[in-house]
Amino acid sequence: MIDVRDCRFVYPGGQGNQPLVALERVNLVIAPQEFFCLLGPSGCGKTTLLKLIAGLIPPTAGEIRIDGVPIQGPGPDRAMVFQNFALLPWADVLTNIAFGLELRGIPKAQRIAIARDLVQTMGLQGFERHYPRQLSGGMQQRVGLARALAVNPKILLMDEPFSALDTQTRRLLQEDMLDVQERSRKTVVFVTHSMDEAVRLGDRVALMTPRPGQIQEIIEVNLPRPRSPDVEKDPLFVELKEYLWQQLRVMHSPTQHPA
Repeated sequence: MIDVRDCRFVYPGGQGNQPLVALERVNLVIAPQEFFCLLGPSGCGKTTLLKLIAGLIPPTAGEIRIDGVPIQGPGPDRAMVFQNFALLPWADVLTNIAFGLELRGIPKAQRIAIARDLVQTMGLQGFERHYPRQLSGGMQQRVGLARALAVNPKILLMDEPFSALDTQTRRLLQEDMLDVQERSRKTVVFVTHSMDEAVRLGDRVALMTPRPGQIQEIIEVNLPRPRSPDVEKDPLFVELKEYLWQQLRVMHSPTQHPA
C-alpha cells in the first residue's frame, strides 16, 4: 500500500525567482495491485508527486509510506518508466533490458535469461541486438517497460509513457500495459494528460487541481477487468470521460485563474 500523507513540495527559487509551490496537502492511499491514474492540467505537480513516490526527491513537508515504512529514497520495490524512454544509446535491446539487473549484481547468464523472457513478453523478438536508434518509438518504450519489469518491482511508476507516440502505437501499448498488469498484478501509478487513457487503464483516477497541485477528487472506474479492447463503447466509459473533461475544462477556464 502507498500512503501519501499531507505532502507538500516546494521548488526553491533562484536568481531572483520566488520559490514555487508544486504540491500542497496531498493525501492519497493506493491499494496493492491497483492501477491508479493521476490526471490534471499541465504543471499541476503530477510528475513531482510521482518522483516523491519514487524517492527521487523528498517532500518539503509530510511523508509517504509504502506498506507502513517511510520512503527514504529510491528502492528495489519501485521502478520508473519515463516519457522519453531513457534508454542507453550505446547498448542493444538485451543489454538495456538487463541494465537494472546488472546494477543489482545479478550474474550475466541469469540477467540475460530474464531479458530474453521479457523480449518474448513484449513482442521484441528479432530485435535483441538492435540499438535504440534502430527502433521505432513504440519499440523503444516496450524496451523501457521490459527494463522496469526485469527487476520485478512491486510498484511501477509511469510518467506519461505513451504521450510521445502516434495514436495507433499508443493504443497498442495501452493494451500491452493492461495485459502486463493483469498477469503481474503489480501496483501501477500512471501519470497521464488523457481522459481516454485514464479511464481505459485505471481502477481509480485522481483528478488534480492546477498548481499548487491538490487532489480535487478520486473517481472510481467501475469497468470490468480484463478490459475489453472496445471498452470505449461502454456507456460508463463515455460518461466518465465526459465527466473528467468537464472538470478539466472548468480548471482551464480564465475565470479560475484571475490575473
